Amino acid sequence: MAQQSIDIQHAAKLARLQLSSSEVAEYQGQLGKVIDYMATLEAYDLGEVEPMAHAMPVFDVWREDVARSGFTAEEALLNAPRKAAGQFLVNRSVEDA
Repeated sequence: MAQQSIDIQHAAKLARLQLSSSEVAEYQGQLGKVIDYMATLEAYDLGEVEPMAHAMPVFDVWREDVARSGFTAEEALLNAPRKAAGQFLVNRSVEDA
């Protein structure tokens, strides 16, 4: 078990979670194992290893920003349950102040 421990009840309160006593014990054990593993990793000399954000190489995938044809306004409104003057009609969802 790790020398450091995380107050599961406090963390659960911050996350607005209600945990049973068995869940607290389970998560305390799991987090203890994580902390133990971190201590194991600290034992290795990683000075020669370059910091990385991902374990696997990640590349951005870009496509050309080229205009494409899409729906016309009439096509977009084709299956609208309610429409008027070329626009969708929806119920008001925000009240006036």
